[in-house]
Amino acid sequence: MSKSKWVSTVEMKDNLLENHEMEIIGRLVDASNATLLCSLPGDQKVIYKPIQGERPLWDFTDGNLASREVAAFYISELGKFHLVPETILRDGPFGLGAVQIWIETDQELDVVEKAQSFDTQIRQMALFDAVINNADRKFGHVLISQDGKIFGCDHGVSFHVEDKLRTVIWQFADQELVAEEVEQLRNLAASIDDSKLENYLTALEVGALRGRIEKLLTEKRFPLPNPNWPAIPWPPY
Repeated sequence: MSKSKWVSTVEMKDNLLENHEMEIIGRLVDASNATLLCSLPGDQKVIYKPIQGERPLWDFTDGNLASREVAAFYISELGKFHLVPETILRDGPFGLGAVQIWIETDQELDVVEKAQSFDTQIRQMALFDAVINNADRKFGHVLISQDGKIFGCDHGVSFHVEDKLRTVIWQFADQELVAEEVEQLRNLAASIDDSKLENYLTALEVGALRGRIEKLLTEKRFPLPNPNWPAIPWPPY
């Protein structure tokens, strides 16, 4: 079984994601690409997205969605957003794919209300999405764990070289970045290892990522919607 190409900045307990066979226990039928729920030893559940189950996208002709999922986790951890569950690229029952820790959510909470709020975790998600150029932040891609921690999932259509930010979180648009956010972005820019990211993204995409961070640091404001691109994904859920 192949190993991922880099070790995450999160210390993986016993390398559970990498070293154990996955057993398929279900499928997320609403997903547009093959998305399988699997179990690992110790009742740990994961989401497995095999590359061969991806549908081609006209505007993401390079690479694959699974690699972008891993790149999103790398940036989330490196930038200390801590919004993306542990994600690696590894072999599974249907070949190479992204494997991500499953998050048990609190079904009693209103995700739409939370995603439209000014919660500091949601603000961090808005900044993270601006950095990775997330083209698909739906309400269903905002996960609230049972202890109130917010996570994001489905980052396969991110990191495009063109401005394709499309999200349901626009309440921070044009707001000034606070000093802590500016420092966070500076530290992220200084920490990115291009050679690692280029295992998952093209050199042009890595360059565009750096360009977006530099623009955020120059303008010190959250971005406004692109007037030439739909601002909100459809459907938004």
